[in-house]
Amino acid sequence: MLRKLCAVLLFAVSFVGVAHAEQKTRVGNFDIHYIAFGSTFLTPSIAKSYGLKRSNYNGIVNISVLDTRKTGNPAVPVKISGIASNLMSSQVNLDFKEIKDGKAIYYIAEIPYQDDGTINFDIDISKGKELNTSLKFSQKFYVK
Repeated sequence: MLRKLCAVLLFAVSFVGVAHAEQKTRVGNFDIHYIAFGSTFLTPSIAKSYGLKRSNYNGIVNISVLDTRKTGNPAVPVKISGIASNLMSSQVNLDFKEIKDGKAIYYIAEIPYQDDGTINFDIDISKGKELNTSLKFSQKFYVK
């Protein structure tokens, strides 16, 4: 089932195009990959299996952290928390779920949105003394 989620997430990245393309930033020895997209890109069965609400007004933010010092850049567990806000400063605390699929680790949270709405993400990521950073990005969402 986890492999299906990964496949759906990869499909979502390719399907939604540049507006929702996966992004990456390097902080020290870590690559942080992040993407936000509408939850309707998940199949109903995948959404249900992970307790995610599939709706035209619900988005998903997905974060993964890779260690670039090690061969194959393996995923690493991190502590993650964050806030999402819209342009009217309405804030929502992000409740991240850790999902492990073999050696892959994903942190996924849901975010409500309105049509043609921009969501600003402010996400804190840490791993002991090795990583302590704040990831900030914005994503515009549309209703199908």
